[in-house]
Amino acid sequence: MDLRKMRGFSLVELMSTVTIILIVTGVATMAIQQMLMSAHVTTSYNTTLAAIRQARDLAVAQRQQYSVTFNNVAVPNSIVITQTGNGNVVDTYFLPIDVAFSAVVGLPGAPNTPDGFGAGGTAIDFDQGIVGGAKNVIYFMPDGTGQDVAGNVNNGVVYIALSNGQNVQKLLYSSHAITVWGATGRIRGWRLFTVPANGNPGWRQN
Repeated sequence: MDLRKMRGFSLVELMSTVTIILIVTGVATMAIQQMLMSAHVTTSYNTTLAAIRQARDLAVAQRQQYSVTFNNVAVPNSIVITQTGNGNVVDTYFLPIDVAFSAVVGLPGAPNTPDGFGAGGTAIDFDQGIVGGAKNVIYFMPDGTGQDVAGNVNNGVVYIALSNGQNVQKLLYSSHAITVWGATGRIRGWRLFTVPANGNPGWRQN
């Protein structure tokens, strides 16, 4: 019988293979992380939009007053819906820990803010033009309008973006916004984009 020599891999070949695997794994991991962060921002935006609409719909359907309270002090940030008549908390929603109610540096200022509300520097900016009003709470009335605790028409905007760990441009262009027009209870969603004409950031309604 002929003797057959078994040929294995050399150390150089093995090291080359391991290096390629590590490079591919690293690139794939970075891509997946970016996708996850983008998905977290989208989820947070959709959750916030749905929570505001839920409170308004409940107020109209049940002929009761409901409030929405936004909290960006504790991590994770939260949204609390309360039936103000009896103080019962209806729902509490939390944002992913890498997303926050945040007005990132570089957002367009007045008058180019969403619906022209605020100056683009306050993350949760309700009670526009009201001295001493609560910036982080809006009350929906049985007729669907938005007011503050004192009965004033409550217009405002809330900004949502990645919270940290990214460069300034990625943080900036992860920004979304939601506005509420108190007189009618109209709710609008917005996303930041690059204006082709000048390359500056601008808001586009979703």
